[in-house]
Amino acid sequence: MTAKVPQSNQNLKLIETEIGTIASDWKVVPLSKVADKPQYGLTASAAKSGNVQFLRITDITSRGVNWETVPFCSASIKKIDPCRLKSGDIVFARIGATTGKSYLISDPPESVFASYLIRVRAGEELDPSFLIHYFQSSGYWTQVDANKHASLKMGINGSILNKLLLPLPPLPEQKKIAHILSTVQRAIEAQERIIQTTTELKKALMHKLFTEGLRNEPQKQTEIGPTPRNWDLAPLEAKAESFQYGTSVKCCYKAEGKPVLRIPNVVGGHVDPTDLKFGKPKSNEVGKLTLQPGDLLFVRTNGVKENAGRCSKFNGELEDCYFASYLIRVRLDPQIMNADFVSEYSRTEMGTSLLSGRSIRTADGKFNINSGTLKTLLVPVPAIDEQEEIAKTFRLIDKKAASTQAKKTNFEGLFRTLLHQLMTGKLRPQ
Repeated sequence: MTAKVPQSNQNLKLIETEIGTIASDWKVVPLSKVADKPQYGLTASAAKSGNVQFLRITDITSRGVNWETVPFCSASIKKIDPCRLKSGDIVFARIGATTGKSYLISDPPESVFASYLIRVRAGEELDPSFLIHYFQSSGYWTQVDANKHASLKMGINGSILNKLLLPLPPLPEQKKIAHILSTVQRAIEAQERIIQTTTELKKALMHKLFTEGLRNEPQKQTEIGPTPRNWDLAPLEAKAESFQYGTSVKCCYKAEGKPVLRIPNVVGGHVDPTDLKFGKPKSNEVGKLTLQPGDLLFVRTNGVKENAGRCSKFNGELEDCYFASYLIRVRLDPQIMNADFVSEYSRTEMGTSLLSGRSIRTADGKFNINSGTLKTLLVPVPAIDEQEEIAKTFRLIDKKAASTQAKKTNFEGLFRTLLHQLMTGKLRPQ
């Protein structure tokens, strides 16, 4: 990051305004005073071909716009010209789930925007990069939400945008604020790219290691596809010590009794101990349902087919906890099967198909597996030392992903703090 750190300016006055605290040398202005009149987009039909690309609400994601996937439309030049996009344009979703979300256009191809978007162009006193950051602030969203709830369709329109109030620092300061916030945003985006790359790497490595192993052995064809010649293949029942359903005792958020792990805690790969509920197990369940590090928890019912059979390894994230009836615990013999190895295999394409692919749809639309499904799950069985090496490889990738996610979270927290303080004048860029 190359932006200079903003500094607190205790000697500069802050004043209260209709949009909250701002620096005393700033102004509060309606958007109509510093931007062109908001403009609605072109009404047309998206198509695979046409004479101009056609940007819609659905083409704008949290990662921006992938112009290669944006469709085309056909319209006369007379209709296209007023709606052409250029760098510095800001488009808003005016209705739907993303109402009020905005996006700054940068170096667009020959393109127009669709009718469910509204465009704003900043005037000479206003830097577009500053404006797009203000449109992420609480000061902006407070105004938008108030106006949305006053609208029958919960949308916004050009009139609402025109009346929006915003702080207006001097133009040089706007550019500095935008530079600082954009620098942090780029750092967040860099972490997102690393996470995506790491995820793709792990997926590719999972396929390679579970089909080729680590020893460069010749392969053989099995019921689960190619595997190294010296690997065995066995139903999970032959390698497990026990299969156990959880308790049906009612649990709640009130911290009474023991913590109980439920479907939301089994995120796939690891246990997420947030969003905990608590309950009082029956006397005959206390020992039987106690979890030990290395236990595998499988989701046995889910509304999404691919999540039936989702697996997480319990690593001792909580002490003295047990698990609910919608989960099945599998306890392995660690001398024969490595729990991390089995957990990772369950998330391969083959492992998922063997679990969720055999789930049964119930009358209420959910997909169920049972202990019989798990017992007959075919798993590859290399030597225990090779299992451990493969599991260690995946742990290193997961550690890298977790470290990157932590950095991303820290940058996101920094961005929120700077956004608030810079947009209110509590911090001034030096």
